[in-house]
Amino acid sequence: MSADNSPTPPARTRIALLGTGPWARSTHAPAIAAHPGAELAGVWGRRAEAAAGLAGEYDVPAYTGEDGLGELLAEADAVAIALPPDVQAPLAVRAAEAGCHLLLDKPVATTPAAAREVAAAAGAARVASVVFCTLRFAPPTAAWIAEQAGRGGWFTARAQWLAPLFAPGSTHEYASPWRKEKGALWDVGPHALSVLIPVLGDVTAVTAAPGPNGTAHLVLRHTSGASSTATLGLGAPPAAGGVEIALYGEHGTAEPPRWGESVLAYGAALDALLEAARTGRPHPCDAAFGARLTEILAEAQTQLG
Repeated sequence: MSADNSPTPPARTRIALLGTGPWARSTHAPAIAAHPGAELAGVWGRRAEAAAGLAGEYDVPAYTGEDGLGELLAEADAVAIALPPDVQAPLAVRAAEAGCHLLLDKPVATTPAAAREVAAAAGAARVASVVFCTLRFAPPTAAWIAEQAGRGGWFTARAQWLAPLFAPGSTHEYASPWRKEKGALWDVGPHALSVLIPVLGDVTAVTAAPGPNGTAHLVLRHTSGASSTATLGLGAPPAAGGVEIALYGEHGTAEPPRWGESVLAYGAALDALLEAARTGRPHPCDAAFGARLTEILAEAQTQLG
């Protein structure tokens, strides 16, 4: 108790934000700053001017370079990473080794070996980890996923995730170089799998075929015996863009509700990380789950060529 007998407020978890791009600015930073149990400790970026700009919006220190990263990790309890996956993976290993809990973006990495290294580092350091897949944490869809998983009896499912990021003439702010290089399989594939796997079970077999303008078509078998399909594209015509998910089975057809703002979903992911750090109980969407997603997507990528 303080001198005036008022309760002492609980200490807030200091979160280091690694990354300064559009996703960091629109979702990560505002969600961390608004969270009652978290405090933005600082912003690290590969470009000093970008780090300074984002850090200045929240009146926190900016860091860059190897030395700056080490300084920030020493000040933080956890890291939130908003960087391309193959940049994220080695930084996540370094953060875990520094004793920081990990709030990772999807995909954790684009090679199974790199993703497994992240999971192994988190396990060895005994730090909590959460991989942010929007639908898995947005309150409306998270509740829906849990409900459908509990019902069972699903026969098949489909997920279609089409976006116009790389449609001809597009200048979308999320049309980043890594998305251009890796495509929809790696960018939105984790979103689809993060819904299908909790409901239908782990993937036991995957068949992949290419579609127009980088679209990927997947046919999946699951441990429950159900099958599913996923159509993933970032080069769809604007009028064709959208997300559709449906389950089919003994109960008829089920479709998820709209998931709302990404900042709210990210806040729920931060809740999950803090809970895992407090209790020591792994979250279902931890780094090990992220590594499993990478294994499935890598198998599909091999077939796509």
